[in-house]
Amino acid sequence: MPNERNYLLGYGERLTEPVEIIGGGTKKEPPYSFEEARSRIVPMLETTAAALDVIPEKACPRGEAVVSLLLHPEYLAKSNFPGGLLRTAELRTVGSRVRKVRPEKRSRGREPQVEVTTELFVAANRSSFQRLAGRVPHWTPESPGSKQLPAIERVSLSSPEERIRPLVHGEGAAPIEVVLHASENQSDRFILAAFQEFVEELGLEPDLERIFFAGKLCFLRMRATATQAREVARFSFLRVLRDMPKLRAITPVLRSLPNVTREIELPHQDVLDPNLRIALLDGGLPENSPLAPWVNAIEPPNIGASDPDCLRHGEMVTSATLFGSIAGRRAEKALCRIDHHRVLDEHSQADPFELYEVLERVKSILDRGNYEFFNLSLGPTLAVDDDDVHAWTAVLDEHLSDGRSLATIAAGNTGMQPDDPLLQPWRIQVPSDCVNGLSVGASDRLSTDWQRASYSSKGPGRSPGIVKPDVLAFGGSDHEPFWVVDPTDPGQRVSVVGTSFAAPAAMRVGLAIRAHLGTVLSPLAIKALLIHSAESSAHPRDEVGWGRLPTNLDDFLVCPDGSFRVVYQDEITPAHYRRVHVPLPSQGVTGKVHITATFCFATATDPEHPGNYTRSGLSVVFRPNKSRFKNGGDVHATTASFFRPATLYRTEKQLRRDAHKWETCLHAQVTKLASSLDGPVFDIHHNARSGGRQDLNAERIRYALILTVRVPKVRDIYDRVVRTFRAQLQPLRPIIRVPVRSAAG
Repeated sequence: MPNERNYLLGYGERLTEPVEIIGGGTKKEPPYSFEEARSRIVPMLETTAAALDVIPEKACPRGEAVVSLLLHPEYLAKSNFPGGLLRTAELRTVGSRVRKVRPEKRSRGREPQVEVTTELFVAANRSSFQRLAGRVPHWTPESPGSKQLPAIERVSLSSPEERIRPLVHGEGAAPIEVVLHASENQSDRFILAAFQEFVEELGLEPDLERIFFAGKLCFLRMRATATQAREVARFSFLRVLRDMPKLRAITPVLRSLPNVTREIELPHQDVLDPNLRIALLDGGLPENSPLAPWVNAIEPPNIGASDPDCLRHGEMVTSATLFGSIAGRRAEKALCRIDHHRVLDEHSQADPFELYEVLERVKSILDRGNYEFFNLSLGPTLAVDDDDVHAWTAVLDEHLSDGRSLATIAAGNTGMQPDDPLLQPWRIQVPSDCVNGLSVGASDRLSTDWQRASYSSKGPGRSPGIVKPDVLAFGGSDHEPFWVVDPTDPGQRVSVVGTSFAAPAAMRVGLAIRAHLGTVLSPLAIKALLIHSAESSAHPRDEVGWGRLPTNLDDFLVCPDGSFRVVYQDEITPAHYRRVHVPLPSQGVTGKVHITATFCFATATDPEHPGNYTRSGLSVVFRPNKSRFKNGGDVHATTASFFRPATLYRTEKQLRRDAHKWETCLHAQVTKLASSLDGPVFDIHHNARSGGRQDLNAERIRYALILTVRVPKVRDIYDRVVRTFRAQLQPLRPIIRVPVRSAAG
């Protein structure tokens, strides 16, 4: 194929097969003997039962309360969940969070050290805790649930102060956000009713008209003084109380650049792909906008009047989506049409209570299920919280959990905030902590000497989801502005900066790939391809995520000499293994072989369990040589390191032992000598959990794998792979020729 470009190879899933692998578990040695565990737990239960007795009756709905169980760090695997103990004790799990603890003992005589563990929140009638305190002293090793006593490191009652985030408002009543351990199920309605009665006796009026449920959490708003807030925190089913977050400032940052030509020409009205459409959820589009020929401006029902600043922001985000950064006099042809849904009105910036109204509009639009692609360049002024998932994040992750949509979400512009170790305002802003979305930060320029724009919010994200932002895209800077159509003069361009424009710029790359190839790649595969192709340039992971998106469409879709790239799109059932073959010819490969792999999958989530947020995970092992076995009786070849936790985290001590298995994106590269490779494969296993425990009834998940193999000494490796695997792989040739600059902007 001397005259043909080496296009991305598709249908890699034809090179996969199911495989049976039997795990060889080892017998667990508990850190405490049964007698030690029982003697430790009894006084804790007695103290907790006594503390429950002094809680006001009306703070305990139907006499129920929530208690904290801190698991020993050696009992974090889903198979070690103390479900039998909880059933015997008549306790139900309502949530959890990650905690650090120095256990009293470790197994096998090891020295105790500070480790990451899980704090379970369990609910029951107060009498159940009292009965348990009286029963455990009489348990024997054969008693139901007794074998799981060593899993409990501590039993306690959380104080009201532990549930309050720092309140910044003064003595007057201010908007606060309350999060309760309560689901949308009818069986939990008594909790809301009790909370309403409890706070009304304090002279407060909770807003029960606009409530958001996410998993087993309930989000509501009200006004209270700091003193009243401390009283509200005594309610037993309260998880967290904080100042009501406001929407991010929507006014674009404009840059004044003298002696720069600003005149532009917009293209003709037609688009490259009339069958492709994207949704923007933003500030709206003015009636006389020059962008109207490419945009369907949609007004949600019952929304208030528009706000000039919000309209300006919406128009600039629309320009960035249509044309990218307009670096020259003539804007490139638009890739597709846009449905711009106005979700902000005249109250959105001034009234913090509007945060819920905006989220309700966003949710209503997405629930219709009409879009494979959408961009969100707004959200709360709220940094990611390691202990709690916000409603905005939970709502978006739920919508994206089936892997049928790609969402680009602006990471926020708080990167220059002062270093506050408690609030960490410089971290990525909600909802860019979504594990199923594509969180986008901003780079400061398009050239090779790029770095994170100083204003762009930084990582890490919450674990799982710790590599955030996922990628950077050009968002403008003092060195190099991002150019959009001037809202006040359609024949001019204006310079701006912000992740609000980096996010749609990243989406535009994804749209260019879709327009280029058609529907052969799913949105999930496009997300994987974007992450896989990102350039890290040795920048810290917390700064740039997986790296900056290339500015040339060929970097995604065309394989340079001496390399090939394959995309796999498949599904996998829980508890099953699937073998993925690396299509490497068996002969003629010499020298070093560089293998880069990116797995992306979508998953359902548990918002009430931040540390166990993702319900699905992939365990991936690499077997480089089918002829090498560790032991003579082994059925499967020896494994070699590939996806190492150290590639995600700064130190091993920052993560739970199995945390890397639950990340929705795995990306790594290894280098091997060709002589050490013979029929290399990845074996992937779908782990499923719900609420931190094993889930045998989970549904299968979609995943995408992008695999790049570079063999510098074999310049025609692409042609060899195409010939060898012609029955399975197929070059993905373009159906629409997309100008290269349409990806770069």
